[in-house]
Order: sequence, then structure tokens, then C-alpha cells
Amino acid sequence: MERPLERRHLSIMATTKNTKGQVVVAAKQLIAGTEKHLTSATQVTILGSSFTPTQIVSELEALVTLRADVDASKASTKAKIANEAAQTPALRAFMSAFESVVKGAFGSSPDVLADFGITRKSPAPITLEAKAAAAAKRASTRAARHTMGPKQKLAVVGDVTGVVVTPVRAPAPSVPTQSSPTVPATSVVPNVTGAAATPHTA
Repeated sequence: MERPLERRHLSIMATTKNTKGQVVVAAKQLIAGTEKHLTSATQVTILGSSFTPTQIVSELEALVTLRADVDASKASTKAKIANEAAQTPALRAFMSAFESVVKGAFGSSPDVLADFGITRKSPAPITLEAKAAAAAKRASTRAARHTMGPKQKLAVVGDVTGVVVTPVRAPAPSVPTQSSPTVPATSVVPNVTGAAATPHTA
């Protein structure tokens, strides 16, 4: 038979939980049970120390508060990360443009650029080997593309030596011929002497 809770001591064994969220749920449940059933207890022994019900609730609430603060911090951090992702591209573009302005204004003053945290590297000197390699590469490219220089272009001419012009005459215009008027037919009556008589119209 269990001893009454009103007596001096009560030992509680904590149950291991898998996740922090489960720990918080269990802590809240323990708080609810303590406030419901242990308010009349004088002392409760936990891990070799005695606690009043009020102290127990306070310890459990501290555990719940810690997790709540972490969750709130995570939510705030998530919002801040999203805000950073949204605003960073425009701000970085602004910063890059400002760096370009500074370089343009103080490009000839390396010490001033250094005050802005900008260092401009001087181009490395080109060696004779690099120049020879570049020249050979350009010549190879020109040959592959059949590219000619100004003098080479002057030496190239066409193969036409002269032009013969052959005149072409236009055909003579055709003149339409007029038709002769139609003469009405006449009858000739011969006379006795064989001379033609005067014609008369029928």
C-alpha cells in the first residue's frame, strides 16, 4: 500500500524522453499533476534534495521557458535569414557600384584605395616567351581564317584586264499602214467603136 502524499517525503524518478519537444510536453504534464495532487505535500525528495511543490513547479517551468525561448529564437532567426536573403542582392550591387566609383575617383592613388580596403594589382610584366607565343598564336589564327594585313590586301587584285562594250541597237518602231478606201464597183458598157463608154452607177 502506497504511503500518503501528505507525509514528509516523496521520491520521483524522471522518465527519459527522446526529443526536446517531448521533454517540454512531459514537463507541462508534470506541472499540471503537481498543482493538482501535490499542493498539500510538505517536501518532495528529488535527486537527494528536498523540494516544495512550488519549487518543483518553478524548476519544471524553467525547462519549459528555456525551450520556448529557443523556439522563439529559431523563428526570429529564420525570419532574419529570409530578410537577409531578400535584401542582400540589392545591397551587394550597391556596394559593388560604390567600389567602382571609388576606383574611378582614386584609381591613381593606391594609398587612398587602401583606406577603402581596395587593392589594385598591377599587371604582371609579359615575358619574351609569352610575347613569342602570343605572336605565333595570332599568326596561326590569321592563317586559319585567311586574314590579310593592309599590304597583303593591296597585293591582291582581280583578274579582269579590260572591258569590251558591245552596242545593242533597239529595233525600229513599226509604223501602222493605212488601208485604201474601198471603190464601189462600176459597170462598163462598150460602145460600138470599142471605146469604153462613160461609166454610170447602177
